[in-house]
Amino acid sequence: MTDTSSLTIQLTLAQFLAALTHPLAWAELSAVAVSVLLAWFVVRVLRGPKAPEGSIWFGRRIIDGVLFPTLLLALTYAARALLVTLGMPVTLFKIALPMMVSFAVIRLSVQVLSVAFPRSSLVRLAERTISWMAWAAVVAWITGVLPQVLDELDDIHWKLGASKVTLRNLLEGALSAGFVLVITLWISAAIEARLLKGAEGGQLSLRKVAANVVRALLTFVGLLMALSAVGLDLTAFSVLGGAVGVGVGFGLQKLAANYVSGFVILAERSLRIGDIVKVDQFEGRITDITTRYTVLRAPNGREAIVPNETLITSTVENLSLADRNILLTSPVSVAYGTDVPTLIPHIVEAMRQVPRVLSEPPPQVLLSNFGADGLDLTLCFWIADPENGQGNVRSAVNLSVLALFNERGVDIPYPQRVVRVAPPPPVVETAAAGLLVQPPRA
Repeated sequence: MTDTSSLTIQLTLAQFLAALTHPLAWAELSAVAVSVLLAWFVVRVLRGPKAPEGSIWFGRRIIDGVLFPTLLLALTYAARALLVTLGMPVTLFKIALPMMVSFAVIRLSVQVLSVAFPRSSLVRLAERTISWMAWAAVVAWITGVLPQVLDELDDIHWKLGASKVTLRNLLEGALSAGFVLVITLWISAAIEARLLKGAEGGQLSLRKVAANVVRALLTFVGLLMALSAVGLDLTAFSVLGGAVGVGVGFGLQKLAANYVSGFVILAERSLRIGDIVKVDQFEGRITDITTRYTVLRAPNGREAIVPNETLITSTVENLSLADRNILLTSPVSVAYGTDVPTLIPHIVEAMRQVPRVLSEPPPQVLLSNFGADGLDLTLCFWIADPENGQGNVRSAVNLSVLALFNERGVDIPYPQRVVRVAPPPPVVETAAAGLLVQPPRA
């Protein structure tokens, strides 16, 4: 760094130190303190005792949301304008305002990323990275280093097609693109929350695809605006766009197919969030449909991530597409000699006593087979809530029928086998040799 830059930094620091010892410095400190207290009070009143779930404006604490730093920045700027009008020095505000801008940028970025990616473990890392970058920029601005650094970065340049690109342009473009991405995620999250509010079934799937389309379009338009804002010629990226197109056509066929399949599934509503489906021997309830994959949750808690292309190209059993009622069966045997026609109405009534068994369609008992050990019966009953499990309701029906059998003395046969022991063949004694000769078997 040049001697002139070092001298400028020293003069700036000397001015700040002189301002801190100025007799009127207490007025600036008091104005900043009043702005902090007023912002805290307003946010506390608007937020209430507990922050709304998934809110960007309000966080777990008063200062965590976006509203507090934004309101604090506005109040501090108003206090500065008031002091300027009164003719008082505002040197300390040159430090306070950049710090508050940095604080607002940090909270905006972190809150939007937390709402957009609630389960991501990288949000904490992103928060630390953004915080370090923002505070470093504030220190560089206050000390006067930042303008010098920007001038040095502007001298590093190269050709990109017919355009001249500097390192400063790239950094400004990256920051602009990041800011636009944050604003895009904020807007898309607000639109998605509004679209999905109160929706269920087919409406939920259709509104979700609309939210995904809106997010993709906003992100694409925002990045184009960010690149244009820093002076980059978008035609310079035509070669890159062609390369990406070739890559999608050849190397990313599966990925592209999954994304297209996801939009098809969401648009035609053949599969909806909440449906009970069976895919490749895995049965579960659809808990989420994204543009690339679908999440199935089995009753035992296991989850399967199924690529959307699999749902389009393979056979999928949807147990709740047209009707949520599903038929369950359970086999049972009774001994031969049981009065089955008289027993069947009692079994049907016992199944009706189970809370989850539907009365319409009514349960049925079928004589399905004449088994080797007894009469094989099949218990048939319907349920309307397969998402609550099938094994538990089948067990409840079996227990109810077993109690009926014990009450009426109905025997459940067990395997019985008859073993016949053949007598040994007679033994003939030969007198001449004194030998025992066993005659041949017939």
